[in-house]
Amino acid sequence: MQLLKDRIRKDGKVKEGNVLKVDSFLNHQMDIKLFEEIGKEFKRRFAGEEINKILTIEASGIGIACVVAQSFDVPGVFAKKTKTKNIAGDVYTSKVESYTHGRVYDIIVSKEFLGKGDRVLLIDDFLANGKALEGLADLVKMSGAELVGAGVVIEKGFQVGGDVIRSKGIHLESLAIVDSMDEKTGTIVFRDEH
Repeated sequence: MQLLKDRIRKDGKVKEGNVLKVDSFLNHQMDIKLFEEIGKEFKRRFAGEEINKILTIEASGIGIACVVAQSFDVPGVFAKKTKTKNIAGDVYTSKVESYTHGRVYDIIVSKEFLGKGDRVLLIDDFLANGKALEGLADLVKMSGAELVGAGVVIEKGFQVGGDVIRSKGIHLESLAIVDSMDEKTGTIVFRDEH
């Protein structure tokens, strides 16, 4: 998606440790016009698929997932990272290791919002080691719902996540795949630009 790649080049910042900061437009401050285009692109890439739920993980995936859910005209659901008093009743729980935060946490979805008959598309902002998508896929499996695919805005192609998810037979669509980044020069190379 050229519009996204151009924006990453313009406003993304490469930091030490293979960190790509896109918080000025994607996951802190959100460019809703860009999100609308992202939603349309996922709708185009998963055209012909019957999808009735969008599932993401809190927090940075929520904004994108909401706009994608709007494009599909279906509800968006997000997995919470902590059990709170307002999640009543039974829940599905999986463990996820965060690449960004370097810790393991539980993700939780109420059984009320995910179950048999649901056809689910996973959405997230980043794909690095694939643990978040694996955890979400586990929740879908536990619920008896069907996993239709996964859409990520930015995949770090130099990390294992994309290969892990694809090796599980999951239909993965990444709107921008970064093959390399250089923190000294700020250079970002996308997969289709070699």
